[in-house]
Amino acid sequence: MNQHTPETVYLKDYHPTPFSVDAIKLHVNLGEEQTVVTSNLTLQRRGDGTHPLRLDGQDLELLRIELNGKQLSDAEYEIGAESLTLMLDLPDRFELEIQTAIQPHLNTSLEGLYQSSGNFCTQCEAEGFRKITYFYDRPDVMTLFTTTIEADKEKYPVLLSNGNAVARGELGKGRHWVTWEDPFKKPSYLFALVAGRLACIEDNFTTKSGREVTLQIFVEAHNADKCDHAMASLKRAMKWDEEVFGREYDLDIYMIVAVDDFNMGAMENKGLNVFNSKYVLARQDTATDTDFVNIESVIGHEYFHNWSGNRVTCRDWFQLSLKEGFTVFRDQQFTADMFSATVKRIDDVNRLRSYQFIEDAGPMAHPVRPESYVEINNFYTLTVYEKGAEVVRMIYNLLGREAFRKGTDLYFERHDGQAVTTDDFVQAMEDVSGIDLAQFKRWYSQAGTPVLACESAYDADAKTFTLKVEQSCPPTPGQEVKELFHIPLTVGLLDPTGRPVPLKLQGEAALGQDAVLHVKQAQERFVFTDVAQRPVPSLLRHFSAPVKLRHDYRVDELAFLMSKDTDEFNRWDAGQRLGLRLILQLVEQLQRGEQADSGKLVEVYGPYSAAFASLLQEQGGDLNFRAAALQLPSENYIGASMAVIDPGAIFEARWALRRALAREHEALLWQVFGRNAEDGEFYIDAAAIGRRALKNSCLAYLATLEDEQVIHTAQAQAGNANNMTDVMAALRNLMDIDCPERLEAIDRFYGKWQDDALVVDKWLTLQAVSRLPDTLDHVKGLMQHAAFSIKNPNKVRALIGGFVSGNAYRFHQADGAGYAFLADQVTMLDRLNPQVAARLVAPLIQWRRYDQRRQVLMQQELHRIMAEPELSKDVFEVVSKGLA
Repeated sequence: MNQHTPETVYLKDYHPTPFSVDAIKLHVNLGEEQTVVTSNLTLQRRGDGTHPLRLDGQDLELLRIELNGKQLSDAEYEIGAESLTLMLDLPDRFELEIQTAIQPHLNTSLEGLYQSSGNFCTQCEAEGFRKITYFYDRPDVMTLFTTTIEADKEKYPVLLSNGNAVARGELGKGRHWVTWEDPFKKPSYLFALVAGRLACIEDNFTTKSGREVTLQIFVEAHNADKCDHAMASLKRAMKWDEEVFGREYDLDIYMIVAVDDFNMGAMENKGLNVFNSKYVLARQDTATDTDFVNIESVIGHEYFHNWSGNRVTCRDWFQLSLKEGFTVFRDQQFTADMFSATVKRIDDVNRLRSYQFIEDAGPMAHPVRPESYVEINNFYTLTVYEKGAEVVRMIYNLLGREAFRKGTDLYFERHDGQAVTTDDFVQAMEDVSGIDLAQFKRWYSQAGTPVLACESAYDADAKTFTLKVEQSCPPTPGQEVKELFHIPLTVGLLDPTGRPVPLKLQGEAALGQDAVLHVKQAQERFVFTDVAQRPVPSLLRHFSAPVKLRHDYRVDELAFLMSKDTDEFNRWDAGQRLGLRLILQLVEQLQRGEQADSGKLVEVYGPYSAAFASLLQEQGGDLNFRAAALQLPSENYIGASMAVIDPGAIFEARWALRRALAREHEALLWQVFGRNAEDGEFYIDAAAIGRRALKNSCLAYLATLEDEQVIHTAQAQAGNANNMTDVMAALRNLMDIDCPERLEAIDRFYGKWQDDALVVDKWLTLQAVSRLPDTLDHVKGLMQHAAFSIKNPNKVRALIGGFVSGNAYRFHQADGAGYAFLADQVTMLDRLNPQVAARLVAPLIQWRRYDQRRQVLMQQELHRIMAEPELSKDVFEVVSKGLA
């Protein structure tokens, strides 16, 4: 068993450090085998306390320590496993110089200072700076950084850090140095250093006040032609943030560096953002439309952090959503303005309901503002990010656009240069609006997904429509009983022709076509007056709150909403609800030992099929929306709706419905496919993306027929398309068909792109998500392929993550081989990169949702992981909570 239980950190135990750090001067002497870091700290005691100075540090070799120029003896300090404590009386103000040695080339955790493709780079969030030097490695200690980097000039001609380069020079023996000075105080997690042989793509941006900002993207030379989209995205983000939030960039230079080895998507280090190359590099023949949109979103996200995260940061890591939830909301709004707003909302909600709702219902459920953690890296979660963004969105909708903007202005003005809390954010919103958000703040402190159960009734004589709403929230670990939430429920009513009914609540003024109902009690009753005909309610419009909505819609009402709802999000959602109802009935057929036959479910299938055909036949409009509306509910979303998840039946039922729709509408699917075929010049805009999405949605349905025509079409598209979107769509369909063309196409793809790391990741994932019976054996074989490296997080996510999280059908095969495979990889990875290992193990801790046989098999593998000696805090926390 694990040798010891790691310490738990609690929000209630927060207290400021006994000393502040006014400034830090770093000298980093980069070497191939050893790097020497010399830090000079100017410290000052807070108040009259007598607490000792205890600095964080991990995997450091202490070479020297001096207090006010005097070297300390061994008896005057104590080195712990993760700390350095001074064992002597200290003056109120003093300077401390510490020299340490580290070995970045052996740092496989990719935290602190490490090497990637021969270059040096850093990742310090959340607690990586302690692997560079001894320091208060926490977000509330903000200080001025001056950083001097020394290195071999030929190997590392580019030396970068935060702020502005203020001096540089030669040292002889082929070495050089550069000093960077950051004029803004920042916590250690925002420190960055990059050194290497990198190409620089440069542009500029003129701020609204007329300042010129130099924009630079650093990449390996062979990737220099893949940065145009990233640079254009950055400039759009800067302009958008000025226009929408009034935020202007504050330095003279903004730098992005793309690296291949990175645990996260990107990092917002002040003025020097380090990115996973996946979110920078794009060209039409190497990146899909999804890649292009994601790059724009992540570029925007990290840029927006300059204010919502850097200028105003979080007091402690429990407040992580203060910067992440707020900034995710900002990047979602940005992407919605750049592309299709409806589809962006659909994508965000789909991700939330398919993954975050599962997190909320599992052993790792935690509030947006957690109360405790063992390893903070485990709380970079969908709850903190995506649900946190939904909480900010609710505030935005409660206040309205203008008041929300005033609230953010006040928040930035009031807390610029400070480390603050979610309460401070909400307080600014209350102060500008006068709205009492005391009950609303429970969204930050309570875990779980609330449920809204709605009942409706129409009184033809009184011409009233009554909506009864009951709220509840299931117990979660550590929170058995929930207090009532303040839930904004946006509703609309549609008359029999689909026109919106003007809304008026009993005793209140007219509300327009949408009404925001404030659900604050366990049970609420809302009566709408002057409703001339029985309406169809459109509930939770725009997904106005992250809740599960229960309403006993009839099949004809869902089909009506799917065709006519004026809120396109709810139009899509009605299709999801109707599709889910149909698939769950097909699952029941399979579980009874019957074949999945939608023909026996004509009362549901008929209306759904008719609405499906109507979507295909529509002319004009947002093609992105039509493509999204044609999609069936995801396997994850279906599973989340079942008391006991049956992965095999879910896949087979969903596949059977896709095939039934393809057979019935084959001619129409081919017609729409042909009408939207790509010809001529390639564009990345909403219209072009929509055409490709709609065309490839049709191809995906047709591929279930597995006939010669579709195989030939997919093979031709994979070989001849002028863009990666169409290539990947064709290959993805071939991967599920056992035919010679599949092997030929995937081999040809690798032969063409074997030297492009990011495209090879796509090649790995394509094979990992195949539903063919030998997929697990094939994945194991690919782990021995030259294209795979267990030390590279992108490779791990592409192949192993692709299989365990993107292929439920094969991962959950009944013999438990998928579970054993995952446990093997987690234990191996835990010795190399605990962060990646902890994220990978997540599917196993959901064992309670499956049948008894699978439960036993999954628990066995979790116990096997727990038995590993010296298990990391990261994996220990996830697995122990999973078994609790």
